[in-house]
Amino acid sequence: MRAGLPLFATLSLFLSACGGSAPTTQGGPGGPGGPGGRGGQGGPVEVGIMAVRTERAALTTELPGRTVAFRIAQVRPQISGIIQKRLFEEGANVRAGQPLYRIDPGTWQAAHESAAAAVAKAEANALTARLRNERILKLAESGAVSQQDRDDMIANLRQAEADLATARAALKGATINLGYTTIAAPISGRIATSDFTEGALVTTNQTEPLTMIQQLDPMYIDLVQSSTEVMRLRQQFDSGTLKSDRSNKARVKLRMQDGSEYPLEGTLEFTGVTVSETTGAITLRAVMPNPRGQLLPGMYVRAVLEQGVSDHAILVPQRIVQRNDNGDPFVLVVDGGNKVGQRLLTTANVIGDSWLVTSGLSPGEQLIVEGTQKVRVGDTVKTVPVTASAGATASAP
Repeated sequence: MRAGLPLFATLSLFLSACGGSAPTTQGGPGGPGGPGGRGGQGGPVEVGIMAVRTERAALTTELPGRTVAFRIAQVRPQISGIIQKRLFEEGANVRAGQPLYRIDPGTWQAAHESAAAAVAKAEANALTARLRNERILKLAESGAVSQQDRDDMIANLRQAEADLATARAALKGATINLGYTTIAAPISGRIATSDFTEGALVTTNQTEPLTMIQQLDPMYIDLVQSSTEVMRLRQQFDSGTLKSDRSNKARVKLRMQDGSEYPLEGTLEFTGVTVSETTGAITLRAVMPNPRGQLLPGMYVRAVLEQGVSDHAILVPQRIVQRNDNGDPFVLVVDGGNKVGQRLLTTANVIGDSWLVTSGLSPGEQLIVEGTQKVRVGDTVKTVPVTASAGATASAP
């Protein structure tokens, strides 16, 4: 070992004389931790960027709801009697005015004929009084009849005419009651099962309906939305962030309980003005066409409701939004000089796979959308433009 020392010293002197140098360590300049970025000796890290821009976005929210028949009619008798015949098939579609039940008309037919006879009698009495009055008027001109007789005759005529009017009104009532012996459908729709059969006694003031008819096309969709969300939307409308659609009727799409999409589109018709004390929610009602009867009353659905439109929305892909130690969302941008900067964001709603940003970014800024995990604030980077698609349909979180 001691004999080898001169040889090592000789080699070192030789290398120094030739301009050689010892190898550098990994932590020295030019390595991954030194100047030139985090990418090592290859220079600045390459990142994909896209320019922040504004676009038109529709704000939607998904709400739970139940289907409700558009109109419901309970069929009840308006006279008393025995049901003679049922004239419909249970579960069938009926039209307004279609006969449903026939009540035994015998008693009501007799009452109608009696009222008609009373009218005929009153007409005869009125005719007699009218002719007698005409004769007395002629005699009164020659002074052969006293004024008292003349006044009595006029009174008799008016009484006969009043009796005739009363008889005619009674006949009209009897005609109506006779018509009630046929119970007709008040609305068009699907009829339920019949709770009464032939031979059953029904009464005028009974509380139990004979059956029920529901109009299923269109169909109501009753929805609930939290009052907090409603207030937030109103603030966005007041600030101008959102505006109403030109149609003034929000469009509604449905997701069925099995997750499938309902093929037709409806509109929002009504928004409640009272907040529920138990749930803190507001009721909304939409109208949905149902020509094929796919929607039935009581079904659970989820409605995607368009509640506003932003013409100058800034959309940022969710995948590039990070959060700091305080939980605040931020993104990385490329400032002047190709330096990485940070922007804290204020977000409002989820728009497809993107966030709707209300503050923190300005149109034209260069947003880092690829390579965010490879850089830190202050790094110098090499930028490559990329395209990033963002959805245009918003949904509330």
